[in-house]
Amino acid sequence: MRALLQRVSEASVTVGGETVGQIGPGLLVFLGLYPEDTGAQLEWMADRILGLRIFAGDGKPMNRSVADVGGGLLVVSQFTLAADVSRGRRPGFSMAAPPEVAEPLYERFLALLRARHEPVAAGVFGADMQVALVNDGPVTFLLERTA
Repeated sequence: MRALLQRVSEASVTVGGETVGQIGPGLLVFLGLYPEDTGAQLEWMADRILGLRIFAGDGKPMNRSVADVGGGLLVVSQFTLAADVSRGRRPGFSMAAPPEVAEPLYERFLALLRARHEPVAAGVFGADMQVALVNDGPVTFLLERTA
């Protein structure tokens, strides 16, 4: 599982011209899933995202978490994060979880976050989405959890 986090002052997701999710200050999370991802990995990633100290506080540029500052989370499923780009010029997606595996994992991940934090907004799994954001910093981190 991979999550690309961007600290944002605002972010939104639009599908078919309709805004389906948006947040003010917080984190935009692009989530890439693999077929072997487990509930333990989802838990680890949720804990890590909620606890990662990447917001300013107490006179330090990175001392508070999204939970500490009450920031929003916008989670977007992005299978391209699981792409293999090590060979050739065309990405390979055989390592990415197929939709029938990825969608329940994505929904479970959203439920984990929503049980611990609010607000949590989301994109639409499998949809053609337009994501708009204002990266604050810029601050971007790639989190990865393997078995």
